[in-house]
Amino acid sequence: MAQDIIPITLALTAGDLVTLWAPRWRQDGEEWEAFLGDDDALFAFTDAADLAAWIATAESSGQEHDLSDHPAWPVVVKLSVDELTPEDVQRYDVVGVPELVAEDPDTWTLDDLAEVAAMCRSLADVCDLAVVHEVLDATPAFAALTAGPPAFAGRDGAALWAELAEVVDERWDEVVDALDAMISSPEVDEELAARLRATATPPAPAGDRDADPEGEPAAPSEDAQNDPEDPSAVVDDPQDAPDDAPDELREDTAGESLRTDFVDEAEEPPPGFWEEVGIDPIAITTSDGEVITLRCYLDDEPVFLGSGRQIDVFSSARALRTWIAGEGAEGHDLADVSTWGEVVSAATGGDLEIEIAPENRYVLAGLGDDLGEGPDVVDAEQLELAVELIVDAATWAGDTRTREDLAPSESLGWLVSFVVRPDPTRLTPSPPFDREAAAWRALEDRFLGRLRQH
Repeated sequence: MAQDIIPITLALTAGDLVTLWAPRWRQDGEEWEAFLGDDDALFAFTDAADLAAWIATAESSGQEHDLSDHPAWPVVVKLSVDELTPEDVQRYDVVGVPELVAEDPDTWTLDDLAEVAAMCRSLADVCDLAVVHEVLDATPAFAALTAGPPAFAGRDGAALWAELAEVVDERWDEVVDALDAMISSPEVDEELAARLRATATPPAPAGDRDADPEGEPAAPSEDAQNDPEDPSAVVDDPQDAPDDAPDELREDTAGESLRTDFVDEAEEPPPGFWEEVGIDPIAITTSDGEVITLRCYLDDEPVFLGSGRQIDVFSSARALRTWIAGEGAEGHDLADVSTWGEVVSAATGGDLEIEIAPENRYVLAGLGDDLGEGPDVVDAEQLELAVELIVDAATWAGDTRTREDLAPSESLGWLVSFVVRPDPTRLTPSPPFDREAAAWRALEDRFLGRLRQH
């Protein structure tokens, strides 16, 4: 199977360097992974223009390299500088790992560290860098990164995080040095690189696009100020406020849009019961039908209605309400939530209404078949929600395999990433997708095995 070739940025001692990475793909019955380079070095460049110039020169001269035989290489040689510019999510800050480890082990820090560690392992595998594996295997903390914050919670988690920090402090320079030694920046046709650089889209300026050169927001035109159809129009005169606006809005002369403020306040519905208690009813549709359960987030970590890594699910709102009012009043993870008593009181009093918001409806049915047909067939929103649910359940259950299987370095993770974060500059994954579909079904089966039907 031909996977994409991805432009990536490696942050090393020499700075941010651009190269190409081919995640694992299967060809002639064998699995491969490669980077742009040869037997002696990994080729990296100061920017995408230099990379594009080198590709053009290498192609015209017939120069061989490790990606020459990749099925997607004929597509790569036609890419523009913009298309060869790595996305922000494909930047791997190797030299910045000590700074990351100095932070608290929150979701974002752990995700960044996990991605860098995975990339370093790939580089070590391809470039035969034993010392990199030695450092990454020096503590189980590196393997635990994909489990997220729960792996580093409590006394044991704090000790594991401290162990990771110690290994990084003592040995991370060995990783950086090994990768630095593998890097080679081949000679580039500077004139060609300059011409190609001129074709690139200039980066967007920092800050507000509407700011003037002095940094102040641009004032709307006189027509815009007086256009009643323009929702951003500034109402300078309090008399321009709606007739039925409250006095405090009609008297506001601070330059706000009184019309818009009044409408927004009037249209915003009051918080419902579930919003107030901070718990969400969710619906899960599988090939066997729909079930419902509850989930909340505590310190950004998911907590499901369930216990012992099993999620309690119900075929109807009535069944869930009856269970909560009886045996489900306690004995599960949500019972520890401070507002759970309000849910039980509403259920026992017959006042608990279970309504499910659209963003809390998860449809797993058919996704495996769609993934098998390719990214054009998959509903991106459906897939993104399904991934959210499956990852949440895995995090709650302490399962690290799910995040590993969905990492962009894995074939399934790369296909999922392509679908949920579409970008015209990315190469389209190539069929067949049987392996990805099978991997998704395995994830789905693992999730379904956590459901405890009532």
